[in-house]
Amino acid sequence: MNERTEPFSMPASFNLLWLQSAGCGGCTMSLLCSGAREPTAALEAVGVRILWHPSLSEESGEEATRILERCAAGELAVDALCVEGALLRGPRGSGGFHRHAGSGRPMMDWVKEIAQAARYTLAVGSCAAWGGVAAAGENVTDACGLQYEGDQPGGLLGANWKSRGGLPVINIAGCPCHPDWVTETLTALALGAFGGKDLDSFNRPRFFADHLVHHGCTRNEYYEFKASAHKPSDLGCLMENLGCKGTQAHADCNIRLWNGNGSCARGGAPCISCTEPGFEEPGHPFHETPKLAGIPIGLPTDMPKAWFVALAALSKSATPKRVRDNAVADHQVVVPAVKKTGLK
Repeated sequence: MNERTEPFSMPASFNLLWLQSAGCGGCTMSLLCSGAREPTAALEAVGVRILWHPSLSEESGEEATRILERCAAGELAVDALCVEGALLRGPRGSGGFHRHAGSGRPMMDWVKEIAQAARYTLAVGSCAAWGGVAAAGENVTDACGLQYEGDQPGGLLGANWKSRGGLPVINIAGCPCHPDWVTETLTALALGAFGGKDLDSFNRPRFFADHLVHHGCTRNEYYEFKASAHKPSDLGCLMENLGCKGTQAHADCNIRLWNGNGSCARGGAPCISCTEPGFEEPGHPFHETPKLAGIPIGLPTDMPKAWFVALAALSKSATPKRVRDNAVADHQVVVPAVKKTGLK
């Protein structure tokens, strides 16, 4: 977060407007399944006031439309515009594939107009950030993210767009995104503790994007010895055979657990790198690792191929029997030896 010399001050009110575009609503579901603390109470504690949210607010139809109109006109100040879901520009740039219920107006037009009035704009989830699943395949709806199309800057608002607060779209990527990523970003914005230096090269908040899913993974001993799982129920590392990209994906999922105790890898599912642009079309089945001459194509971030090959060969030759046997079992079958010489 930004360096400050004065204590954070509580804002009188930090107004949040949440719009849902082309998506499954999974990021809202994730937010509602936040850990021990009720998410709206956590936001209210730092002055965040929800002007309208399609799943949390009572207003609908004309009442909801009137709120949007007042936000677009500047009658209601919008400090944070959160957009969930991809923006559909089709057919032929009209936005007609997705019209806002109640107004009949294309959602992309609402988003463009309110983004100009809002102090900050946030893409909640990988669909709003990059286009995500909605942009997969032939993309007949011309889906895109707010400021990206896959890994290319642009999207609905354009590569050089910035909000009134001086920031590009803040991409809280993920499918879905972790609830804490949303609440912590909004909290930091409300307290004036978030700036351009807090974003990585894809404009994701660095507090979670400066980590890899690999960090904190409970399968790391198996990774160290290249003792690999062969089926989802095995305890071994999921990288070599089952498509796990935790050594490449930027997120803190195994440090900041979901619902306080879970992550994809801990549940036996490989990381599919859902915080990265283009994750939805990896070019291979999600649960298979593409290889060339027996070597995984997707190698750990920061590791040259030659080093990985040498390390893998050395590690496999030194794998303890306990690790090798447990890697292909669904429970621990060999326990660590107990040394009688004491720990040194």
